[in-house]
Amino acid sequence: MKRTLYGYIFKEIPPPFLVGMATFTFVLLMGRFLKLAEMVVEKGVPVREVALMIGYLLPSFWLYTVPMALLMAILLAFGRLSGDSEVTAMKSCGISLYGMLPPALSFAALAWAACLTIAVFGVPWGNNSFKQLLVEIARNSAGVVIKEKIFNDAFPGLVIYADSFDQHQKTIGGVIIHDERDPANPSTIFAAGGALISDRKANAVEFHLRDGSIHRLADKGSYRLAGFSEYDLRVSLPAGPEATKGESEMNLEELLNPPPKTSAKDRLSMRLEYHNRLALPFSCFVFALIALPLGIQNRRSGKAAGFSVSIGVILLYYIMLSGAKTLGERGIFSPALASWSPNAIFLLLGIYLLRKAAAEEPLPLTVEFRRLRLALVERLGRKGRG
Repeated sequence: MKRTLYGYIFKEIPPPFLVGMATFTFVLLMGRFLKLAEMVVEKGVPVREVALMIGYLLPSFWLYTVPMALLMAILLAFGRLSGDSEVTAMKSCGISLYGMLPPALSFAALAWAACLTIAVFGVPWGNNSFKQLLVEIARNSAGVVIKEKIFNDAFPGLVIYADSFDQHQKTIGGVIIHDERDPANPSTIFAAGGALISDRKANAVEFHLRDGSIHRLADKGSYRLAGFSEYDLRVSLPAGPEATKGESEMNLEELLNPPPKTSAKDRLSMRLEYHNRLALPFSCFVFALIALPLGIQNRRSGKAAGFSVSIGVILLYYIMLSGAKTLGERGIFSPALASWSPNAIFLLLGIYLLRKAAAEEPLPLTVEFRRLRLALVERLGRKGRG
């Protein structure tokens, strides 16, 4: 009996979960689509490489979208069961609210395992691959990082401005290059035009400049000016992502054991990243506890209301997570407390809501939500009659 019931409840969760994954992932990707589309249209980057970039970005997004989709799925699933009076029928058969919890927690355990795998292996792999692909694109076509009428600092130690840039011919006009690769002898180059050539074998880029001048500050504050008809400026590209690895590209072992020369600030960032990688997957269990009572109390409000409630809970959680992370970066909270405190608070909230729902008492969150919704409908109705 219970096995059949658990299987029936469990089957309600995957469809809205998949819809939630697709929706939330698409929303997060929207922020990157414009830049990626610009690389295809204006910079001539092949569509295949842009598709690979999207694939490499997905693990970082899934680390957040899996718990978000789980919350929405359980909330909608139990909202549907409650709206069709199936929850009432289960209770009449002696199944308490706690007896309906195992299917939700079982699905949460699967989501946690998937999310933890993404956090441990997928995120560093995706970010490393994304960075490596950017380096390869820069090696093949340095013009990808050059934009007209914008000061570009993509090359280490250089700030480059081009009044015009022909992506197909790789020619530039109205060039200003400020070179600080040697801090003791900085220089600024002005040129009427030139060409940009990638030397893939040497892992470098060459600026072939013409009709310009070099302004250089030498030792003891002396100033030197040299004109040229042709001048070649060679810039070495980074060797690869392993040369400058950020926190998001490190695995858990690297985050726990940073290099000896790592600064205290970077060590703190690594500790925060380490605990975030573990705390975010655990939020699957927290969201499951919160979603079940909210879904049952949702009753006949419909999928739109369930979606709105899930978005509200998600926003509240991530606002709290962002605030705690800021406190952790400032040293007010320890890295562990900054990463795990939102889970602890929402876990207590989930237990409280579950107990209230099991006692068939109205939940404060749903009462306030209905009150706000009715007030909004009433106000809109008055405006329509007016």
